[in-house]
Amino acid sequence: MKNMVQRGDVITFTATGNVTAGQVVVIGALLGVAGGNVATGEQGEAYITGVFELPKVSGADIKQGEDLTYDVSAAAFDDNAATPATGDITGPAAVAFEDAGTGKTTLKVRLTGVPGTVN
Repeated sequence: MKNMVQRGDVITFTATGNVTAGQVVVIGALLGVAGGNVATGEQGEAYITGVFELPKVSGADIKQGEDLTYDVSAAAFDDNAATPATGDITGPAAVAFEDAGTGKTTLKVRLTGVPGTVN
């Protein structure tokens, strides 16, 4: 097909701060996972679809299939009952791929490539 650019699993972004490979990055209303280390002001690539093991708010009780809130200040995912703060991403951008009860600090997250809501 002549007009296809790419599959759309990866997006190029400009880092607003130093980014470590595997770190969640917020790109507008999208969530991605950095494919490599990226210095402030440099361009990098982030995966916007797929399943990743990512930080979770330890007090959250998350159920498989639940849409998630990305808490930017904690740099971790919270359940959808959490009250979002300014800059947090809510909605369909991320879904729990497994149950993760309180006390657990990581969670398998399915990034959908669909924009969420920036609060």
